[in-house]
Amino acid sequence: MTGPVRIGFVGAGWWAVSNHIPRIKADPRARLAGVCRLGAVELRKVKAHFGFDYATEDFLKMLDEVPMEGLVISTPHRLHAVQALAAIERGIHVLIEKPMAVDPSEARAVVAAARARDVHALIPYGWNFKPFLAQARQWIAQGRIGQIQHVAGRMASPMGDLLRGQRYVGTEADMFQPDPAMWADPVTGGYGWGQLIHLLGALFYLTDLKPIEAYGITGNHDQGSDLFNSVALRFSNGATGALSGAATLPSGSPFDLTLDFYGTEGVISLAVDPARLTLRRHDGLIEDVPLAPGAGAYECLEPVDRFIALCAGEAVENCGPPECGARAVEVVAAMHASAKSGRPEPIGGQHA
Repeated sequence: MTGPVRIGFVGAGWWAVSNHIPRIKADPRARLAGVCRLGAVELRKVKAHFGFDYATEDFLKMLDEVPMEGLVISTPHRLHAVQALAAIERGIHVLIEKPMAVDPSEARAVVAAARARDVHALIPYGWNFKPFLAQARQWIAQGRIGQIQHVAGRMASPMGDLLRGQRYVGTEADMFQPDPAMWADPVTGGYGWGQLIHLLGALFYLTDLKPIEAYGITGNHDQGSDLFNSVALRFSNGATGALSGAATLPSGSPFDLTLDFYGTEGVISLAVDPARLTLRRHDGLIEDVPLAPGAGAYECLEPVDRFIALCAGEAVENCGPPECGARAVEVVAAMHASAKSGRPEPIGGQHA
């Protein structure tokens, strides 16, 4: 590209107008191509506030009428994959909010389409873009702990009210607020789709583990979506995993995420609050990576910056590739299926 890349938006709710649109508008490498969202009043507000020349409630019309190199997708979860496929078919790079799909077959279709069209698809898993996760990933790739035999992880978030269908405290001054109905939806909402997906995105960025079986248990509130979940996993190399999530940290608390990788030659442990990364080997070697206070805070901006760079043809790493997103979707879907059936559920599909 010789000029700014043109980036469009489908979905312009709370997170898009708070994070994605302002960041892209401020970047000289990019310009706002067009915006699509439902609600005529809200659409006019977004158009006027950010200075869009083009705004519509018709997504396919925007794709047909507005030239763009990239598209940011931040609509309700069930629409992500369908809209991503429509853009990819037109050769448009996509940033797909989490989860990239709620149907594993749709997630795999996005992976296949992006490969076939040589298009970038980025899932903005914020922690994947942190330097200390890159260090952990390098250690694992180098075989510093040998073959992974077990993974243990947990994630907890202060989002219980939102996942119960109530207002998300702290967003009152924003242009829009998160839609409680979407987050509390018993089929496409809840903690698994809304939050545990972050932990899984990190897991599958850090390793090449391929999940093949899941046994899940969920703790649901009276509207039906899960506030708590746990899932036992089996991977194709014989390794096991135990992951859990909880939505009910006190309001205003920092998000909590930990991952421990147990290998034939040692252990890698990481956490985000307080941030830590440690390698301990069976030969006695211990490496602690010094991390500044706040180093584990969730990264909201770098994924957007990286997407702009990818759209512009810059040689940067996509730390949220669709393959990671698809495996995460497969695990959450299998966890929910298992919680209903009461038995382990296979994880199908062809893995990269």
